[in-house]
Amino acid sequence: MNIRLTTTLCSLAAPFLILPVHATPQPSTLRNERLQISIDDEGRLVSLKNLETGRDYAGRDYLWRLYYDTPKAKEIEVLAAGQQPRISQNGETITLLYEELKATDFSIRKEVTLDISLRFDITLEGDQIRFASKIENNEPHTIVRELHYPLVGNMPLPEDHKLLLTHTGGQLYDDPKGIILRNSNTSPYKTPAQKFRQMDAKYPTRTVTGGTGGCMASNCFAYVGEREGLYFGSHDLQFQDTGHGLRLYPDGEGGFSRLESGFYKYPQCLSGESWSCSANVIAPYTGTWHQTSKLYRRWADTWWDHREAPLWVQKMRSWQRVIFRHQYGELLFRYTDLPGRIKRVGESVGADAAFTFGWWETGMDHGNPHYNADPAQGGDEGWKQAIAEFKKDGGKVLLYFNGKLIDRESEFYKSGAGREICYRDNTGAEFTEQYRFTGQGTFLGDYNARTFVIADTRSEIWRRMLLEWADRAREYGANSVFYDQLGYGERATNWDLSREFPIPNLRVIADKAEVLKMIRDHNIRFDPEFALGTEWLTDVTAQYCDYIHIYQVTAGRYSFIDWFRYTFPEIIISDREIRDDTDIERRVNNTLLKGLRNDIEIYRCRDLIDKTPHYQSYLAQANEIKRRYEHLLLMGRYRDVEGFTLSAQGIEARAYTHGDGMAIVATRTEAGDPVSGGIEVPGYRFVESSTLGEARVSRNGDRITLRQYDLAVLIYQKEGRP
Repeated sequence: MNIRLTTTLCSLAAPFLILPVHATPQPSTLRNERLQISIDDEGRLVSLKNLETGRDYAGRDYLWRLYYDTPKAKEIEVLAAGQQPRISQNGETITLLYEELKATDFSIRKEVTLDISLRFDITLEGDQIRFASKIENNEPHTIVRELHYPLVGNMPLPEDHKLLLTHTGGQLYDDPKGIILRNSNTSPYKTPAQKFRQMDAKYPTRTVTGGTGGCMASNCFAYVGEREGLYFGSHDLQFQDTGHGLRLYPDGEGGFSRLESGFYKYPQCLSGESWSCSANVIAPYTGTWHQTSKLYRRWADTWWDHREAPLWVQKMRSWQRVIFRHQYGELLFRYTDLPGRIKRVGESVGADAAFTFGWWETGMDHGNPHYNADPAQGGDEGWKQAIAEFKKDGGKVLLYFNGKLIDRESEFYKSGAGREICYRDNTGAEFTEQYRFTGQGTFLGDYNARTFVIADTRSEIWRRMLLEWADRAREYGANSVFYDQLGYGERATNWDLSREFPIPNLRVIADKAEVLKMIRDHNIRFDPEFALGTEWLTDVTAQYCDYIHIYQVTAGRYSFIDWFRYTFPEIIISDREIRDDTDIERRVNNTLLKGLRNDIEIYRCRDLIDKTPHYQSYLAQANEIKRRYEHLLLMGRYRDVEGFTLSAQGIEARAYTHGDGMAIVATRTEAGDPVSGGIEVPGYRFVESSTLGEARVSRNGDRITLRQYDLAVLIYQKEGRP
């Protein structure tokens, strides 16, 4: 019996002994002197390597996933695992072709084969890798809503790498996984948190990221170390909504520690249609975070169309933002206050610009789009006179209009025109917003807020109105027209209901940019010195504006507006949310350090800075320094930390250059004993300095000493120049 068993086992084993051994398929690889990328035969990313440092960011995970709808179900997931691509390589391009897709349709709980094909082209382009995609949908009664590609899954992230997002011009998070986990799955409600944790981040859509509201100002993000990092850029000339994928998946022990990053696009590809995108790039880079700015700006220069702001805007140190009448009817300021108390208080802090909200008869966020001067205060003539008197001795007036809100109580809405041009959702219902300013009670804010619909900026009716408001602002004598809320994309948009599936407009920011360009060009034809501004910072809209009223904070825990200031130094940006008399030195110093303009909004624009005497006194000192060195601090080019070295821990410093001069602004926020550090500025000689607090600068400008909240500005001249 034992003999027969042995014989049988031997006979079964024999074929395996004589068959040839098949080698494991080698991955498809692209490589140059800087980068390497490899894809295995299953379509997984097995190498994403910086050859200069040896760092590999690949985690042997799949590159994509897809979501489609049917008439019965939404967001049916198609995963790359289980699909078999045909992989080919031609020169500097690897191609993955999926001729059909398999998915589990959860509405019927069955596996289905879809007549949807995918093609992914991965191309090595110098210092970056381009990930192109194409969808062909031939599956009846479906729509491909979403494509996540490229994805870098199970990333082996080095300990020193921080997460850099462009939200509000820049946010820097020391613990990427920790910030994602703490702020994950917060919106929309009831997410599949057992499967993954995701922190919302989207270009250019308003959202809450890392606990703070804002939108991505540019279509990129990165993981940045001290000497290297990984850049993700969606260099998308369509300026379509793009998700910045930040997810954590569970590890073998059930903890959410497997990091995945990439881009989410929204094809809206119906049956019988195709969709393609070649915008997405990834770049393992060597150097500081400044390399991510250079990569993005190199692409942005292919479409950038920014004029130099009028000289008076460049020299503008601060503005006073005031609401004349509030939405619930309270008259906070009269027209006569503009050349009176408002002007006097502004002069006390060196702020010669007034940013006028709620100046019309019905008041702030009420009656839009009817902006009629208050007849009880002299109407148009009364308002013109107030502006003219304020402008004596160089005062500037920035005149507010809302670029998108239509009050449902307005005649424009009731007449039908407002209803015709407003956003409608995926059912055809009007999309609404509310702004809950309150009086001194509680009923107004809780129950009785005003309700608005949102104008579609593609409407010719709305565009004509925007141009008319610019003309009216000039006729009033204002120096600038300002359109609120045109610098971001709403979370909800206008939907087309004429197809088999409802389809949203995912290029809202491109539409708003087109409108702002139209207004800018219109204004320039009449008066090149007449300025244009908007609220929220997004690059494609900012390029057409002379200044940006930021949303939200610029001196918060994670604020890193350094990124946008370095990438787009020509854009003039305000700070925000210094509304009372607390934490003044730190925030005002930050504004001066980063080259921002002060947005003075005391008690949410209901009072003036003379009611916050510490802020008033300190800002007056800071603005005097700005005035003294305006050719550098206001008109100069922001250089971040380039052009000098500073040997001191805990001191922040930034450089500005203009002509033959350089200014270095240095401050300190850390508590403790005074800190001293040496400064070297190759090719420049020290000229002079100005300080706040008890800051000390050595006689030859090669050393500074700062306590907490001290500030010093050092001025240098190129050697050999008078």
